Amino acid sequence: MTSTATVMQLDRVGQPLRRAQRPLPEPGKGEVRLRVLACGICRTDLHVIDGEVQANLPIVPGHEIVGLVDARGEDVEGLEIGQRIGVPWLGRTCGACPYCHGGRENLCDHPTFTGATRDGGFATHVIADAAFCLPIPEEFDDVSAAPLLCAGLIGYRSLAMAGEGRKIGLYGFGASAHIIAQVARWQGRELYAFTRPGDVRSQEFARSLGCAWAGGSDEPSPVELDAAIIFAAVGALVPAALKAVHKGGRVVCAGIHMSDIPSFPYDDLWGERAIMSVANLTREDGRDFMAIAGKAGIRITTTAFPLEQANEAIAMLRRGELDGAAVLVPDQTTRACNTFAP
Repeated sequence: MTSTATVMQLDRVGQPLRRAQRPLPEPGKGEVRLRVLACGICRTDLHVIDGEVQANLPIVPGHEIVGLVDARGEDVEGLEIGQRIGVPWLGRTCGACPYCHGGRENLCDHPTFTGATRDGGFATHVIADAAFCLPIPEEFDDVSAAPLLCAGLIGYRSLAMAGEGRKIGLYGFGASAHIIAQVARWQGRELYAFTRPGDVRSQEFARSLGCAWAGGSDEPSPVELDAAIIFAAVGALVPAALKAVHKGGRVVCAGIHMSDIPSFPYDDLWGERAIMSVANLTREDGRDFMAIAGKAGIRITTTAFPLEQANEAIAMLRRGELDGAAVLVPDQTTRACNTFAP
């Protein structure tokens, strides 16, 4: 067995990730070590790199991790050597604050976040708290499963917060929206996708996944929406979405970071419209979503990159050049595209 791990490390905010060799990490009590099979690149990773989300530097980003358990610390139960599992953004909670005791561990006062306050999966190996790892549906291969662990999970929590409405608007159509659109269609809902103005490719992608309509975010909605979910980190979309939802409708902000929301007339909010944010996830969210992911027939569109090409993948994601999700694969030597349908 190798005695070192390869990582792509962020040393300073705004700098490219640096390839480094580290001693192979050893799991502590209640922890497991995973050999990373795949790790998705999430928009939150860009916020970490840009300093918009607080992180402990130097840090190894990445929180959509699929890996095999190759070492266990003391007091680990239910996970076996060689078992494939997933590691999400929520790395650990304190278990003692009012939120943890109240079933809202996603709002924990003293949490640990994978790829921000503890090293993540842009690496060949990673340490994770065994109690916060999630099962991976057998229907998904390693690359396709990785985006489920944040893009899918946050999308699922956002959809639940949007309520039971039938007509849902999706603002921003990237990794998360392309997954949750398929879940919503499976549930029998009607989807309307709002992309960057002029982004014809993303609009065609949205229609190919069952959206009833796709257009620019500068266009009015063709129908009154029951709810809108904003995946893009653009605060100006909040007033636009408020105008699109009917009385009693909800606007759900799904990102961990968003630019400032501009002022808007109170009339746009009046009528018991609501604006709410999604913060992190709970383990219950993870288990519930993974249980339905295979059943919903989700097709995950990915572009896979070798670990060493993390900076190239990040740059392409920033420029909006990728459909679906970008995924790093430590043992891959050349870039490849992959679209998976269970």
